[in-house]
Amino acid sequence: YNSTFKDLSAEFSGFRIEGDATQLAILRQAKLEKADVFIATTHKDNVNLMVAQIAKRIFSVPTVMARVFDPKRESLYRSLGIETICPTCLAAEMFLKVLGEGDSIVGEEMP
Repeated sequence: YNSTFKDLSAEFSGFRIEGDATQLAILRQAKLEKADVFIATTHKDNVNLMVAQIAKRIFSVPTVMARVFDPKRESLYRSLGIETICPTCLAAEMFLKVLGEGDSIVGEEMP
């Protein structure tokens, strides 16, 4: 297993499948059609969007979420019914809070 699997705590009760999530065979092996929630967290926005759309449209997963680094892409994801977490926005918000200069910028366009 890669290092991500090694970082799971002992309380993790799920199963592990290593493979390319853009491949339908891997998603079928993961029994995605039975999933209640799917979260795409690769390091590439385009891959997260593609896999999230597959989970939503092909496997009918009720709740689909994706990590998105580019804040400008969040509205696209949401228009497709995919909830997002943007580490870039969250980090910027935290820096501004530390500096005491802002309430919230999540959801606003970044320069």
